[in-house]
Amino acid sequence: MIEHALILQFPPNERRNRIMSPIGADDANLPRLARIDPRQFDTLFAGCKVERYAAGQHLFVQEDASDRIYGVMNGTVEISIYSPGGQKLVANIELSRSLVGEIGALDGRPRTATAICLTACELVSLSRTQLFDRIEKNPSLARAMIELLCARLRWVSGELGDQAFFGIEARLAKRLVFLSGVMADSAGWIPISQSELGEFLGATRESVNKTLNEWRNRQMIAIKRGGLRITNAAALTHIAESQDDD
Repeated sequence: MIEHALILQFPPNERRNRIMSPIGADDANLPRLARIDPRQFDTLFAGCKVERYAAGQHLFVQEDASDRIYGVMNGTVEISIYSPGGQKLVANIELSRSLVGEIGALDGRPRTATAICLTACELVSLSRTQLFDRIEKNPSLARAMIELLCARLRWVSGELGDQAFFGIEARLAKRLVFLSGVMADSAGWIPISQSELGEFLGATRESVNKTLNEWRNRQMIAIKRGGLRITNAAALTHIAESQDDD
């Protein structure tokens, strides 16, 4: 199981409400399946010194030894996995109050993903020994971590379903909805390239480019160099919820 999976599994009503919400809405409205309760977050990292990382700096690399768990105070962290041949798949984007690296810190095995700061970040962290010490002193943290791990497992199940039953259009629509909520600027523009979108889906740039151009022609999105903007959220909602049986 990868350490950080892109969790975008909504109950039907919640999913529709989220997709129809204003682009660039506060991330507090995003699904919180990848996070523990804010009070538990504060308990877990109480007294930790804030660590500052520059954009482009790695927290860890896939297959590294797992010796720390991180909490994001500010900034954006990208979680990616790589094939033996070097193909990249973006698994998640972690925001404020998210945990990074908890699976490796809990089981002590090598990192299953690579974590890199997309922006300048402020983080807090604990060693594996400190993590277990705080869990032992605060039993409610154990329940919070179990709930988080269950959320990861639920995502894996949902992702397998997406891969089996949904075509690239539905999966791309879901990713754009997610990214519009976490990365869009005040005008709704998402700063991401078509190659990077392909990395989110495990798809080729050509297939992503073809789909995006079709959507632009249908006035569902606008595209500019290095970014795009959703212009018809209702149409993307329909696509994101449509199954592809081909």
